[in-house]
Amino acid sequence: MNDKPSLAPLVELDGVADAVAEARAAIDEVHRHPANRRGWPTTAAEASVRAARASAAIAGGAAEIPESGEVSDPLLAGSLRIAEAMGALLPTWQRAPRQALARMHVLAAADLVEDPDELGRPQSDPVVAERLDLLAEIITDPQAQGPGPVLAAVVHGELLALQPFGLANGVIARAAARLSVIGSGLDPKGLVVPEVAYFRRQEEYAELALGFATGDPDQVAQWIVYCCKALESGAREAKSIADAVQEG
Repeated sequence: MNDKPSLAPLVELDGVADAVAEARAAIDEVHRHPANRRGWPTTAAEASVRAARASAAIAGGAAEIPESGEVSDPLLAGSLRIAEAMGALLPTWQRAPRQALARMHVLAAADLVEDPDELGRPQSDPVVAERLDLLAEIITDPQAQGPGPVLAAVVHGELLALQPFGLANGVIARAAARLSVIGSGLDPKGLVVPEVAYFRRQEEYAELALGFATGDPDQVAQWIVYCCKALESGAREAKSIADAVQEG
């Protein structure tokens, strides 16, 4: 009997398989954009900044970087620090996800906590610890992950549900989902910006995330489908970035 966790059964939930296929097709298409064939580092950098700004805004932080370039808002500053560290975080995320989460908390919450000893320390609740261990087991086992969009949605939803750290959990959850999208090979260049879709539909985002946290199969399916649609929207955002680069 195989007791190893697997996300594969989630693909059988209502609407998930079609949503996964549509997200993949949209992302594949934007990777074929002429501006992304050789100039993808430029478009990926812009995507990363847009993602960080949207994620900070969802958490209640500033959405705009001042013209001076000096960011004073702590949530935006933390989100941008994570964005800048994505390349370094990715191998750690794939090998030791809990270590990567701790590092993301250090980056995200550095300007939010009074006691630096609080940084990088998840809460000691044994239930949270057990679920983080299970999530880490899935992330580090390619056979358990299922399709990239499903993995990213589960990572995202689970971290929002667990709230493992005292502060900046939403920023961390969205960054972890982004790492999952990149690391799974779904969007290896980091071109798509689903965070903008979450920002534009925050009420639905919050409601469906709460539904995912219940564990009800129908509500889990709705969350995954919603995240897939956000990836499609994020691919459109990526196309607009690539179009602007090509025209400029």
